[in-house]
Amino acid sequence: MIPFRLLILAILCYIGWWFLRRFIFTKPAEPEIEETGQEHNSELQDVLVEDPVCHTLIPRNQAIRLRKNNTTHYFCSEKCCDQFSENYEKGEQ
Repeated sequence: MIPFRLLILAILCYIGWWFLRRFIFTKPAEPEIEETGQEHNSELQDVLVEDPVCHTLIPRNQAIRLRKNNTTHYFCSEKCCDQFSENYEKGEQ
């Protein structure tokens, strides 16, 4: 009877060790990186916004921002921002 108990105890120890190794001691997966150096993690990627003047799509974190009447407008360059401001003041918006 003792060898049978030792066998059951050994099996339970192995299963417990496997669960600990599998779920507790593993490192979290790192985001995959392409050859270009961009990460696949969608949380890290930026949203594209459209410039209202030239209709160029640009990442929001790189865009020039202009706030008019509680609305934020995004631009690809200072030139587009200035042109939009001039047209907005003239009422051509």
